[in-house]
Amino acid sequence: MRKIILAAAIATSALGLAACSQKTENETGEAVDAMAADAEANADSAGDAIENAADKTADGVEAAADKAADTAEKTADDIGDAAEKVANDAENAAE
Repeated sequence: MRKIILAAAIATSALGLAACSQKTENETGEAVDAMAADAEANADSAGDAIENAADKTADGVEAAADKAADTAEKTADDIGDAAEKVANDAENAAE
């Protein structure tokens, strides 16, 4: 997108510079520079927003994975406890 904006700005300035006075040429050059700076700032801002969104997504995925691991561990512990109880009950019944 930055390239398109810069290309449009350069084309506009080239056409305008062909028939303008020195003052107009300078003003056009300054306008092109300002447009290029604005385009770069907008691209940087968009990049930062994308990076922040990716970081938040990664944090959410990590938290969900941690919660799933904790739940799986608790379930395994519960199954182990139940199996131990069944074994103890069977042992007591055999006596």
